[in-house]
Amino acid sequence: MSTELTIGTYRYEHTEALFDGRVKIDGVDAALATEPLVSDLFRNMLQGRYDIAELGLTYFLRTFDLQDPPFMALPIFPNRNFRHSAIFVNTEAGIEKPQDLAGKTLGEFALFGHDAGIWPKGILSDEYGVSADQCRWVIGGTNHPVPAFDWLPQPVPDGVHVRHAGDGRTLGAMLASGEIDALISVDVPQAMMQGSTKIARLFPDYENVERDYYRRTGIFPPMHIIAVRKDLVHHGEELRSVYRAFVQAKELAQRTYLEDALKQHMSLVTPWFSSLFERNRSLLGEDWWPYGLHANRTAVDTFLRYHHEQGLSKNLLTNRDIFVPEFLHT
Repeated sequence: MSTELTIGTYRYEHTEALFDGRVKIDGVDAALATEPLVSDLFRNMLQGRYDIAELGLTYFLRTFDLQDPPFMALPIFPNRNFRHSAIFVNTEAGIEKPQDLAGKTLGEFALFGHDAGIWPKGILSDEYGVSADQCRWVIGGTNHPVPAFDWLPQPVPDGVHVRHAGDGRTLGAMLASGEIDALISVDVPQAMMQGSTKIARLFPDYENVERDYYRRTGIFPPMHIIAVRKDLVHHGEELRSVYRAFVQAKELAQRTYLEDALKQHMSLVTPWFSSLFERNRSLLGEDWWPYGLHANRTAVDTFLRYHHEQGLSKNLLTNRDIFVPEFLHT
């Protein structure tokens, strides 16, 4: 008899095969769901509406400071991105290099320490000597007002000044007007997309900067994991099936790109994509979006360290603390 599980994940190209039935989860009667916003998945998982679901890494890790942490993780990383490109500056704020951020007022999307903010803040500290306590912080939505999330712990470390943007305010508009000097955001400011000269990226040549970062560190930064209710941790066979299914769905998406390369990706509307694809394969390898802990250990260890250093985890967590034990050797 199949085990019934409610599973939530965003509908990415590398999870699409789970939704359209090309990949089945053996031994599981899966009620698969997605949400209009990926943050809706986070909120609903934290509120107990899923058995297994995609969670932003910081949303997941903050639960380990609760009296009874409710989740463990599978080493599935459905969302990842390089994040030097997530730092935007007002072009009149006198910010020419990363060190110029010290003493400035920075916006941050959604909360102090969102997933796409922890990575660049950690990199700024490690590589440029700029730490969060050297800046002032304003939290809010980039292109649309976002209220303070009230469904997860939001610690702010001592010595760091954080306030929420006022009602109806957006960080993108505040950046364009000079009310804040810089912004760390998963979303690109709309004004920049519309050609505003008031906003630029801190790293204009971000692609080459991010490629160099990967060459030096081997880190392709993960943003999200797949969380499991702790009472399901001992359902080994079912969790192995879930893991295998996510791997298979991801591999199907990768295979499509490999097969399309024979036809120079003429099914896509992006010109010169084949050139980009070959450069990425040369740098990232044949499995450019790896699951499993072995291929992601350095990245996960780095994120855990950043999360603790930025005052978001009381304790420095390890892989053994957060992953279902059976998957530590994947």
